[in-house]
Amino acid sequence: MRADDVAQGRATIQHEGTSDPALVHEQPLLRLQGVGKQFFGNRVLHDVSLDVRRGEVHALVGENGAGKSTLMKIIAGVHRPDAGTIELEGRSTVFASPLDAQHAGVSTVFQEFNLLPERSVAENVYLGREPRRRGLVDRRTMHARTDELLASLGIGGIAPWTRVGSLSVAQQQVIEIVKAVSHDARIISMDEPTAALADQEVELLYDLVGRLKARGVAVLYVSHRLKEIFDLCDTITVLKDGNHVLTAPAADMTPDRLVRTMVGRDFAGFFPDKDDAASPGDVVLAIEGAGNTAVDGVDLQVRAGEIVALAGLQGSGRTEIAHGIFGIAPFTRGRMQIDGTRVEIRSPRQAVQAGIALVTEDRKTEGLALGQSVLANARLVLDAVVPGESDRRSQHVPGLLSSLDLVAASQETEVQYLSGGNQQKVVLAKWLVTDPRVIVLDEPTRGIDVGAKRAVYDLMRQLAAAGVAIVLISSELPEVVAMADRILVVRDGRLAGELPPGSDEESIMALATGTDSTSDEHVVAVDAPAATPSRGLAQSGDDR
Repeated sequence: MRADDVAQGRATIQHEGTSDPALVHEQPLLRLQGVGKQFFGNRVLHDVSLDVRRGEVHALVGENGAGKSTLMKIIAGVHRPDAGTIELEGRSTVFASPLDAQHAGVSTVFQEFNLLPERSVAENVYLGREPRRRGLVDRRTMHARTDELLASLGIGGIAPWTRVGSLSVAQQQVIEIVKAVSHDARIISMDEPTAALADQEVELLYDLVGRLKARGVAVLYVSHRLKEIFDLCDTITVLKDGNHVLTAPAADMTPDRLVRTMVGRDFAGFFPDKDDAASPGDVVLAIEGAGNTAVDGVDLQVRAGEIVALAGLQGSGRTEIAHGIFGIAPFTRGRMQIDGTRVEIRSPRQAVQAGIALVTEDRKTEGLALGQSVLANARLVLDAVVPGESDRRSQHVPGLLSSLDLVAASQETEVQYLSGGNQQKVVLAKWLVTDPRVIVLDEPTRGIDVGAKRAVYDLMRQLAAAGVAIVLISSELPEVVAMADRILVVRDGRLAGELPPGSDEESIMALATGTDSTSDEHVVAVDAPAATPSRGLAQSGDDR
């Protein structure tokens, strides 16, 4: 069956003993009843039940460690449940493998992409099942089918022969979804599909999810972003500590009720209050006229106790500025000062020695040694960069980890077994033990739950109160607005302007996209380049 048949064929499937199409439509497409799972005697799911219906976007939410990932993997065929039943279109089933689930019309788009970057879009979509003619891969047919799939989902600007490695993160996310649709998926599970996307790219994913819903595809949607949950989803299921807590129509929920159900805290307390009486101290980090091949003309000052946010679209140059500050891709022109003393940062080692820390946006591949213990990870920077101080400062590591409320069986536990929020706490501990004067936080709350986010925000406030200068890079505009003392907007590798605290999201996006509203009287121009149109899915870059 081709992808075009999904909307028609799936909606009229008849079950044994049932002749009434209306009754069939009311039956869940996927039903889980009393599902349980344990690993090494540790129960991670207990008596979880879930119904997913055709044409429904069903949110699965909860804190890290609530059991969402395990449930997703059971549905995907990665794990088998220890208890309970799974029914697909009314028939009891057990998926022996992800391939088995895929053949049954159940596909999963995981947070970590499963793409081959050196192959084309079409080769990735039809990997392992390429159409053949006379024993050879029929590329013309494969390209035509891929083109048809892209067109049917309203995706423009991506050619079937394009190398996947040349696409932006947003485009690669779309290709993962196209792969799922090409398998005639009736159910598509999406795990944090917008974690690596900027706001304008999220809107394009919204459109794609809407098209899937219109075709009768059921979408199981996992996200920590509350706005997406309420924008996209019809039904919300909450898990907590491996237990099913609540399933309710999204229309009957509020952000307050949802957050309270997940973590026991009102949404009103999501961001910590600012200390309006506090004022920043002296300039700690000063950059003047800095640039390299990716950015140019960067003028930036951050004072002690100040949080300065770098906002902008993906690919605008935000992360490149962070990499310049930290010596990953050093600035080749301009000057930098720390506490009034000029420094030449040509490597991360020199950056650490100058009192600079960088929490990278991808903790798993850039921030942690997943196979090593919590304690070993927290000492990584000390052992590699500050050998003379290593022994003395290492004594503070256990206490520091405890102060971050790290949840782990012990500090000898391998980091790979921690939740995302606890992994991020280990990354933060790794840098805090160096007593940094400047800390650059690149997407510090990406992929962690609302409770863990609040812990990061509280830590940021504590660091600021202690006189640390903080540079925050975030694609979540509510986070930028709530946490920043000043907002610098980056566009096309340059600083487009500065906004005061409390500025609205529309003003930030106006500067980020170069629209006419950048002339607002509250904007402070910073050598802004010529206006450029907002970048869509086919044009946007990537600063990962």
